[in-house]
Amino acid sequence: MLYGYGGFSVSMTPGYLGGIGKTWLERGNVWVVANIRGGGEFGAAWHKAGMREGKRLSHDDFAAIARDLAEHGITTPAQLAAYGGSNGGLLVGNMLTRYPELFGAIWCAVPLLDMRRYTRLLAGPSWVAEYGDPDRPEDWAYMAGFSAYQNLEEGQIYPPVLLVTSRRDDRVHPGHARKMAARLEALKQTVFFYEPDDGGHGTANKEQAAFLTALGLSFLKRTLARQSS
Repeated sequence: MLYGYGGFSVSMTPGYLGGIGKTWLERGNVWVVANIRGGGEFGAAWHKAGMREGKRLSHDDFAAIARDLAEHGITTPAQLAAYGGSNGGLLVGNMLTRYPELFGAIWCAVPLLDMRRYTRLLAGPSWVAEYGDPDRPEDWAYMAGFSAYQNLEEGQIYPPVLLVTSRRDDRVHPGHARKMAARLEALKQTVFFYEPDDGGHGTANKEQAAFLTALGLSFLKRTLARQSS
């Protein structure tokens, strides 16, 4: 599992993940946290390098880590999953469209995916400093390169995808995930979609958090095992 975020100066630092340890690591799997441009791990300049025009570079960083894991024999592309939520959902959405050959599965939660219209949905306008304004031609010229929904292609083979959103998400509109799922289905790709009534941009309670984790890990267990066989 390769997990990342890469935005808004959020730092992905080492921490204790008891549930992941029990359900993932104890079963012989590996969990990797990516420190990519756009995060706050190495100061303000690191964040700025992954903003706006640099957002694609942030995604390139994540892909470089995926390649390195395979080159060092830690995993293979068929056994490697990408996981992220919110801005991290945009990240792994771009792994799907830009680097499908590097992953065996994509777990994409409460994601931004349609960057052409994100400013017209919920909290989208507050993120223009991070991504750019799609209504400005000079901004859309680079944003088009990381708008995952627009970059899906007919005839391309994509790894299986699990898209998870919430009908009550008041930050990232569930329409992003809905549209992506519908487009992947139209392209006859393997896609699973889950949208509960409760929750929000996070989870409603511990029970829901546990269920969503189990849902994602079950998807990966079945998908990656099939990909590697």
